[in-house]
Amino acid sequence: MNKDIRRGNPNEKLSFDRTKNVLKRLGKYVLRYWYLFLVAIVFTLFSNQLSLLGPEYSGNAIDAITASGGVNFDSVWENVIKMLVCYILAAVMSYILSVLMIHISQKIVYTMRRELFEKLTSLPVSYFDTHATGDIISHISYDIDTVNTSLSHDLVQVMTSIYTVVGSLLFMWQISKPLILIFALTVPASILLTSFRSKKVRPLFQKRSRKLGELNGYAEEMLSGVRTIQAYGREKEISARFGKRNKDAMDAYYDAEYYGATLGPSVNFINNLSLSLVMIFGGFLYMYSAGGSVAETSIFFISLGGVAKFVQYSRKFAGPINEFANMLHEFQSAFSAAERVFRIIDEDSEKADREDAFELTEAKGEVRLRDVVFGYTPDKTILKGISVDVKPGTKIAVVGPTGAGKTTIINLLMRFYDINGGRITVDGHDIDAITRRSLRKAYTMVLQDTWLFQGTIFENIAYGKENATFEEVKNAAREARIDSYIEHLADGYDTVLTDDGTNISKGQKQLITIARAMLSDSPMLILDEATSNVDSRTEAKISEAMEKLMKGRTSFIIAHRLSTIKNADLILVLQDGLITESGTHDELIALGGFYETLYNSQFK
Repeated sequence: MNKDIRRGNPNEKLSFDRTKNVLKRLGKYVLRYWYLFLVAIVFTLFSNQLSLLGPEYSGNAIDAITASGGVNFDSVWENVIKMLVCYILAAVMSYILSVLMIHISQKIVYTMRRELFEKLTSLPVSYFDTHATGDIISHISYDIDTVNTSLSHDLVQVMTSIYTVVGSLLFMWQISKPLILIFALTVPASILLTSFRSKKVRPLFQKRSRKLGELNGYAEEMLSGVRTIQAYGREKEISARFGKRNKDAMDAYYDAEYYGATLGPSVNFINNLSLSLVMIFGGFLYMYSAGGSVAETSIFFISLGGVAKFVQYSRKFAGPINEFANMLHEFQSAFSAAERVFRIIDEDSEKADREDAFELTEAKGEVRLRDVVFGYTPDKTILKGISVDVKPGTKIAVVGPTGAGKTTIINLLMRFYDINGGRITVDGHDIDAITRRSLRKAYTMVLQDTWLFQGTIFENIAYGKENATFEEVKNAAREARIDSYIEHLADGYDTVLTDDGTNISKGQKQLITIARAMLSDSPMLILDEATSNVDSRTEAKISEAMEKLMKGRTSFIIAHRLSTIKNADLILVLQDGLITESGTHDELIALGGFYETLYNSQFK
């Protein structure tokens, strides 16, 4: 991709390069449906040609009325009928063309949105850690819808305008060459004005898209925490902050629309001026021609019908230029939106596996960390040389204060991030020698932040195992102690969960994700605060099921509630990126260190 697009440099030359790049890439999408686009071009040619013939027959009818030998009614009616037929057929073809272009644009937008979403699923976790969810959603919805509007409507206008301008110019050349000189002055003026304004307006549309994305991101963030906001009584403060961002977005929107909209009237004034000059000088030429001062063979001769035709063609010639000026701000908006979409599509996907990487099958679950060093940014190291040996089937618990690096270890085990130094091995193999897909399939995860999708409870539990049967799902729910709740629902396992399971409690959501994990047959298990959203009574009820879940699996447990890890084979105390204590629960209590202090703070 053009590096200038990634940087978003507002320099004018680079802006032109970026525009050219966006046009080229949009053109590739259009060419995917070249057969439909070819049909659209044919309809454009025919509809515009018929529309251009209308003024010709109209002028001929006027000449038949003003003929020196008297009115030729046969010629008048013949030309009037031809004119009506041309305009009717042109209207029908224009309608078909509009429908066809909408169909093409929908296909293009479908492809763009699919590629964008597929790209998002291939991006590393670090991308989502540094970009607001609302802004990403804005790309999928607002930006692509903006491109769709431009493709379905504006592209038709551009295709029509090009043919109309060229065709009108040829007809005017045949009617009166002197009158065309008027456009030699007005057309360059329109082009210069359009070029000047477009350079000024484009950064405004880029700013508008950026501000709307920021507004969406803030709104999504605040709405997801509305209960906390209300609990702390911070509604006014949050609303004030939203109001500021809303004002910034609306100011950016206003500036882009205002300065973009001023171009149309300015170009329209120039076109109206050219039309006035055509009528004035055309009138003079006709008077001299009618008075016999100009010979019929002279280039200065023009009939009344010729003047009428020239005026109509001049309107057709100037009209598309004015329409293009009015559409230019829409194009600027579409280009800015497309640029934002392409910027994501051109993001680097998750680092590819090594060429010699192999599929991890039938993993035993032996995990080793040797002097592991890692930091999310170069200036801050989170893990400062972690070493630990995990035997197959053992339960390893990691405890420590917030920010010590507990969840970071999980990110490294799953290769959501790659280590900066040291080694991590599974069954004796460096994890970077294993394909990411097979490595991650070797783990089952139950996280603090539960994830459920819109679908039935059965589908959400069955997500843990491909082609899971109803009996398997039911058994998993029974082991997770959620079967009784599900069976008391009106639709049982066919109950549809709303987006992210908002129609059930957090504890029930967590139990469903635990049931999903029980359905999986992965040899290794990660529990990251897996029982944080259930009460003590529920936690006690599922402790036996959790033991069954971890039996025979290498299990990594991160927990603040130490009651869930008392039976762990090894407990690691992580402080400031280092393992400061390790051992069983009894050994650490006897040690009298940080773990004992932490344990006593919860139970004494």
